[in-house]
Amino acid sequence: MNKVLYPVILCGGSGTRLWPLSRKSLPKQFVPIFSGKSLLQITLERFGSEVAREFFKRNGLCVANRLVCVGSVLHEHIIYETASKSNVEIDLILEPCQRNTAAAFLASSLLVEKKTDSLVDKQSSIVAFCPSDHHISDVEVYRNVILKAANLVKDRDIITLGIKPTFASTSYGYLLSNESPDNNSSYLINKFIEKPNKLRALSLIKRNNIFWNSGNFIAGIKCIINASEKFIPEVFSCVKESQSLTDVKRSDRFLLQNEVFKKCPDISFDKGVMEAYDRVKMLPLETNWNDVGSWKALSKLFLEDADGNRKRGNAHFFKSKGNFAYSTGRPIVTLGMKNSVIVESPDIVYVADIASAEELKDAVKVLEREKFDQALNHRLVNRPWGFFDSIEKGERFQVKKITVKSGGRLSLQRHKKRAEHWVVVKGKALVTRGTETFELKENESTFIPIGVKHRLENPFLEPVEIIEVQSGSYLGEDDIERFEDMYGRGTKNG
Repeated sequence: MNKVLYPVILCGGSGTRLWPLSRKSLPKQFVPIFSGKSLLQITLERFGSEVAREFFKRNGLCVANRLVCVGSVLHEHIIYETASKSNVEIDLILEPCQRNTAAAFLASSLLVEKKTDSLVDKQSSIVAFCPSDHHISDVEVYRNVILKAANLVKDRDIITLGIKPTFASTSYGYLLSNESPDNNSSYLINKFIEKPNKLRALSLIKRNNIFWNSGNFIAGIKCIINASEKFIPEVFSCVKESQSLTDVKRSDRFLLQNEVFKKCPDISFDKGVMEAYDRVKMLPLETNWNDVGSWKALSKLFLEDADGNRKRGNAHFFKSKGNFAYSTGRPIVTLGMKNSVIVESPDIVYVADIASAEELKDAVKVLEREKFDQALNHRLVNRPWGFFDSIEKGERFQVKKITVKSGGRLSLQRHKKRAEHWVVVKGKALVTRGTETFELKENESTFIPIGVKHRLENPFLEPVEIIEVQSGSYLGEDDIERFEDMYGRGTKNG
């Protein structure tokens, strides 16, 4: 019986430990960190690229035509856009709120079960759950381990990939295995240990049979469904019902029903199922692995100079040792700095002792409670039609640079509290203003009075860039009344 591999890419993390680069509006898996590619794009290509498919096919394993992604409804257009850049076709499960990995694993397994036609297909279908925000240095080693796991996994097995620890991390879960592998060279897992304190972590890494939990799991679809029904019945019932009530607007989009799904327990698959399951096995992933879970972790992916400094972007070090500087544009210059992380972004600068990197998540929570806008939102905001950059803001005015991609179309809308002035600086746009529709070319402008219906769109081949000057008593993104929208959005928020 030939097995079919269904890769499930988990895209739902918030990534606040890499703030201010990563924020809830644009988590780390979507940020183009590596030569213009995001971690999500790299993850999709590990399975969906022509090279990947040929590798698995050559070794007797068929990869499903469409990868499954699970992510937040807030990031729908970013996920689809990333898949398009990767030349990978996906089925997208959209969560209306975050409910951790147990719900994501089950929802995707139920979807795969629906997509398989017969009992034989169901028995030969293997799911591989893969985080979208991990960096793996040797993708060939990774693919070989996934292939081995798919070949080894039996009906009731769940195989996870373990990483040999290199330091006493308090951010990772640990796997306690038997002392030596069985005949199939997989280890039996005796215990899952959730993120330990520093003292416990120091004790654990001295053992030979201890591994970090990489968050990658391989199993049959029926195994995941049956284990979820047995060990996390409340999650099972909520996810099952939220899927059955889903209004599928397109064949590759599955929006979980909000009122049901928000009642689902917030629990990880590790905690809910794996800690109680008796057939958990492990294969070591013997390559450099990084969950990019902190600035300290990210820094390890960049070259080190003679003084132990690392950088990304425009940075210069003087009499400085052991620092990491991340610049998105403006130069960073350090003098006499030691063991620090310095992050420059268009709207904020973050400076910290690099040893405190794992405490950042708690600091961001405080900023969120204090309604600090930059805790949640980037200055650059992605939209299905393109993006905008809030350049300047003051009392009763705001200036944005808006880029509309070819084929992009903003909703037909009006504002009750602000007027808008548009100036085209590059390309050309099609403008609807009241009952008029006209082209606006480079160096031309128009004025949209308060209360007038309007739309900006780009039916042309090249992106169009405009400067928008807003003026009025209120300039919030929720001052939008929509009348038509090709992206199916409601009446609020851009």
